[in-house]
Amino acid sequence: MTSLARGLIVIQAFTQQNPQMTISQLSVRTGLSRAAVRRCLYTLTKLGFAGAEDGSRYSLRPRMLTLSHTYTASSTLSSAAQPILERMSASLRESFSVATLDGDDIVYIARTTVNRVMAVDLHIGSRLPAYCTSMGRILLAYLPPDQLENYLARVSLVPHTTRTVTSMEKLRMLLRNIRRNGYALCDQEYEVGLRSLAVPVLTPTGRAVATLNLSGSAPRISALEMQTRFLPHLRNAASELAVFLR
Repeated sequence: MTSLARGLIVIQAFTQQNPQMTISQLSVRTGLSRAAVRRCLYTLTKLGFAGAEDGSRYSLRPRMLTLSHTYTASSTLSSAAQPILERMSASLRESFSVATLDGDDIVYIARTTVNRVMAVDLHIGSRLPAYCTSMGRILLAYLPPDQLENYLARVSLVPHTTRTVTSMEKLRMLLRNIRRNGYALCDQEYEVGLRSLAVPVLTPTGRAVATLNLSGSAPRISALEMQTRFLPHLRNAASELAVFLR
């Protein structure tokens, strides 16, 4: 299992910013020895998950997509969410997403895009920090108190824009309000020009296992319009999705 863990570490080292790397570069990024990285790449290459065109710079291969497809095909929530999001996008002409909490990040499990509103190309499997995104704050607000305290004790509130909340006390206040109001509005805290609104997808016991959001251009969609025009649609879609959790 140690070999499996190392292989997964190597796989996760590849990013959109670093799609190709040498063994030495991977060793630095993963903290593994060059010999360990070489063994992992040998196995991944034999299985068709990685390869090196020039013999030195490795990259992941399309076969990696089979792993994400296995998850989305087996996940009831992901498979149920996609048609709901597509119907909303077709009707409202906006971009919608569903995400879950994984560690300190949110992970996208379903997404539709009408107009690209972020500099980052988001897709299923993309990860964003929880503390400064609308979906992340929803999931944090609905955590059990002990889990939330553990998160707040270890997270570093890095300012992504001048609007990012970096005060722990203010973040606590925001999370309390989100839990009380049942929605989160994030205004250009992760990326300038991006405004988003999110609601929880709740189990019958009130646990938020996922969150559904609308993301749009801040100059085009005001915060008031998000709350008055789109919030009812988000809540209806979240209730529809919650049926699959019973």
